[in-house]
This record gives sequence, structure tokens and C-alpha cells, in this order.
Amino acid sequence: MFASLLYLVLLRLLTLVAPSYRSDDAAQIEILVLRHELGVLRRQVKRPVYRRCDRALLAAASRILPRERWGAFLVRPETLLRWHRSLVARKWTRPHRPPGRPAIDPEVRRLILSMARENPRWGYLRIKGELGKLGVRVSATSIAMLLRRSGVGPAPRRGIGWRGFLKAQAAGILACDFFTVETAFLKTLYLLFFIEIGTRRVHVTVSTTNPDSSFVTQQARNLVMSLADEGAQIRFLIRDRDTKFCRSFDDVFASEGIRVIRTPIRAPNANAFAERWVETLRTECLDWLLILGPRHLDRVLRVYVQHYNRRRPHRGLKLRVPESIPPVEEADGVPDIERRDLLGGLVHEYVRAA
Repeated sequence: MFASLLYLVLLRLLTLVAPSYRSDDAAQIEILVLRHELGVLRRQVKRPVYRRCDRALLAAASRILPRERWGAFLVRPETLLRWHRSLVARKWTRPHRPPGRPAIDPEVRRLILSMARENPRWGYLRIKGELGKLGVRVSATSIAMLLRRSGVGPAPRRGIGWRGFLKAQAAGILACDFFTVETAFLKTLYLLFFIEIGTRRVHVTVSTTNPDSSFVTQQARNLVMSLADEGAQIRFLIRDRDTKFCRSFDDVFASEGIRVIRTPIRAPNANAFAERWVETLRTECLDWLLILGPRHLDRVLRVYVQHYNRRRPHRGLKLRVPESIPPVEEADGVPDIERRDLLGGLVHEYVRAA
């Protein structure tokens, strides 16, 4: 009841102040409402956020209104003056540029790096000249500093990496390596294999327990004769620094004009294709079988290599699977397994050897 009485009194006072609906009286009531709403906002909002345009407008308005009317602002007078001083200082402050040469454009930087990596024999002056033909002006010192920061060496010492070498000479590269197999009786068998980088075709030798110099040399002769019969053009042989590879092993390939390349100690990617094939062999075949002896291992590998070379498509090379697949040659009384899958053939060999 008391609140209703106060509301009626307030309404009567406002009616006395503005008895009619003239524009001047309505404007005064509107100003009163806006001031009251502003007071409500001041009680609720602790620290309002002003944009740059808001600060500029308030600073300009503060120079027009008298100082005794600055209570209409939500900020203190010192803040308004500080905003105005900052605007004046920004007006008379010139843009500051850091000392030194201006930075190279990102597109020009990428162009310089691509030129240096795709053309190993181009030096700083050559790259500068080629950029000049394109209308790009960059000093040789800036090019040298950019290449040095990016880890690209100077032209005389900037050579092709192992990845580029293997990609460019894949058709004429042969890689070889040894891998071991533990039998069911914990006997270690050594096998030497060769893989053609261009076609991913694998040549596996017989297993042995003593891979001495005579063994590896004889296997090299057998491979060279088979490659000569097939007409394969091999220019390079990649091998690691294993002591099993003797000098006579290298001489067999050197006599056929094949250059033997020993992988550096700190270049694990040089013989990556051979190591990757060993992982594939173990994952798809050897990890699922118990090898009883050398003859059992030779039969299993003969079946798997036949499958790998002729029936297994290589995704990286996009090779097509041949339409007609020749049967596996019979050896030691093993029946023809042309119509059998790989798992069935391996199980048959395992049961027969057992």
C-alpha cells in the first residue's frame, strides 16, 4: 500500500512538471529517463570497454562541454585528458621502421629456396641474376643469409641427397642386405637377398649358417649371370658396411660395370628399400611360421618371393598384376600350387617338411 502511494505521488509530480505533451516537455522527460538508466548502468557495470572511435568522440566532446558538466561521462576527467593527449601524440608521431634492410617478401623467399634446392650448382650470384630476369631485385648478401638460415649450403658443396639419388637412378639400382631367421631349434640361418629399386623385384639366395667370403662371392656370380640372361641394366649396387661383404664380392659386380656404393654410417635411409622388404617379409610370412631347417626355409621363401614378384601389386609403383600367372616350378617333389593361395602353399610346405 505504501509503495502504491509513493508511485501515485511520483506520477502526480511528473504531471505537474510536464502537464502537456509538447516536444520540449517530452524531451526533458526523455533526458530524465536516460540519466536514470545511465545511473543504473553505473551501478551494474564496473569497467566499460571503449573502442577507439568511442574514445575519440568522448575526447572531442570533453573539449566542448564545460568542466562542471563533465559528470555526464562514465570516466574521470583525467582519463579524458589522457585520451586526448594520446590522440595528439599519435597525430604527430611518424611511423617507426626497425633498423636494417627490409625483410624479403615470403613469396620471394620461397622462390629463392626452391631455386637453390632444385638447382644444386647455382650460387648466390646466379640466383640473383635469375631473379633479375623475373623483375625481382634482391642482393646477393640477402640471398646468402637466407640460404644459410634455411640450412642450404653453398653451391660447390650442395649435392643431391640419398632420396633424390634413389629417385633419379631407381631403374638401374640394385640393393642387397642380409637378414637372419631363427629356427624352431634356435639355430640361426643367414640369407642374402637383392632387390631392384625400380621394379621392386626380389632375388633371394639359399640359406646358410656360415656366410663366409666364398658364399657371398658365389651368390654374386649367380645373380650377375641371371641378370645378364634377363637383359637387366644395373648401374649401381647399394650395400652396407657389413664385414660379410668381402672384396671379391665387389669385384664380381665391378667386372660387369656395376658400381658398388657403401652406405655411410650416418645415412640410415640409403638402404631403406632393402630394410623395408625385410619388415614386409617378417610381417606377412615368417612371423606366422616355425622354420624347421634350411630346406624348409628355402621352400617357404621360394613360394613367398614368387608371390611377391608376380602376384602382389606394388602401390608405390602402380604395377599391374599379370593376367596369366605361370605356375610355381616343381622342385623336390613339391606339387604344382598354381591354383592355391599363398597361405595354403606355406601350410603345405610346413606340413611336408615336418
